[in-house]
Amino acid sequence: MLHTISAFDRLGEENAFAVLARATALAHQGRDIVNLGIGQPDFKTPQHIVEAAIKALRDGHHGYTPANGLLATREAVVRRTLTTTGVEVSPEAVMILPGGKPTMFAAILMFGEPDAEILYPDPGFPIYRSMIEFTGAAPVPVPMREENGFAFSAQETLALITPKTRLLILNSPANPTGGVTPRAEIEKLVKGLEAHPDVAILSDEIYDVMTYDGETHCSLLNFPEIRDRLIVLNGWSKTWAMTGWRMGWSIWPNGDKGAHLYDKVRKLAVNCWSCVNAPSQYAGIAAIDGPQDDVDKMMRAFDRRRKVVVEGLNVLPGVSCITPKGAFYAFPNVSQTGWKAKKLASALLEDAGVALIGGPDFGILGEGYIRLSYANSEENILRALERIETFLANEERPR
Repeated sequence: MLHTISAFDRLGEENAFAVLARATALAHQGRDIVNLGIGQPDFKTPQHIVEAAIKALRDGHHGYTPANGLLATREAVVRRTLTTTGVEVSPEAVMILPGGKPTMFAAILMFGEPDAEILYPDPGFPIYRSMIEFTGAAPVPVPMREENGFAFSAQETLALITPKTRLLILNSPANPTGGVTPRAEIEKLVKGLEAHPDVAILSDEIYDVMTYDGETHCSLLNFPEIRDRLIVLNGWSKTWAMTGWRMGWSIWPNGDKGAHLYDKVRKLAVNCWSCVNAPSQYAGIAAIDGPQDDVDKMMRAFDRRRKVVVEGLNVLPGVSCITPKGAFYAFPNVSQTGWKAKKLASALLEDAGVALIGGPDFGILGEGYIRLSYANSEENILRALERIETFLANEERPR
């Protein structure tokens, strides 16, 4: 046997891809599967973005790009950041990466080691905990509670910080819950972090434009008092339906305290992914600078679907669902069905043809919940809800 280091035995995965693989296999067997498991918009990438990539290829942009991204792409991110947050950042603080996960990977790798602690949202995106455990650091869950609208509590978060805490991970609007943390709560957290000046912050803001019911996203960039230890994660995948393009960006700290982190992630890029391909970066520029009509159209569709999902879930036996305020996920409570969440998700896929994700795949506090993505057509969502209702009405509760 070839012996690998123990860190790889601690490495988890994102079960949404396993569910996608199983759903695809069942479909190939002739089963009719409605997939509400994967967090991927069902819309095509807007055509002007596609054309920008084609033009880049035809213009001969086939070679390596800088490890931190083309200057033009970074400048586009600067413009977009100013538009959405009112904050001006330097292109020298912007890193272009192949998706959102490399920023998580880099930030957690920088601060995670044995005897360190890293705080992360739970339920939350599973890669947070997976990478924390990979580094040997202790993962400390920050509870995202249903009674709090799945927003984090500043008081509860601050109480979890110890002298061993190296990094705090935040995510709003949130995956898997759809929770949006109000600005007032974020202000309390930032104020409390003054007592912990050596704790770095990773703010995952990939769903920043996806809010509903008058909610607005509050970027951590709006707080200059933490700017010298703040890493902001964002990207193109969700907003412009570009999941397969593998295009993400992050904004790294400024000031004497944190500016050196940028060069560390640049070196990591050189050692790992080298650079992001040129045509995708030109597409990314077109996405930011071009018309946003398709984004608005997607958001209107997500809002309609969100209402259909919440209404449909709340009439199912043993199911209740608070209204998500952001992203494109609902996180219904299924504890009264009598099923464990992962067993229910598996049974719904195998027996009812509906792909969902069990709450425990998003953390130790995810039991009793399932994640449903409404990044699918209204027709498919209604079909899925009908199948779930039939299943719950007819299946005996598991022992």
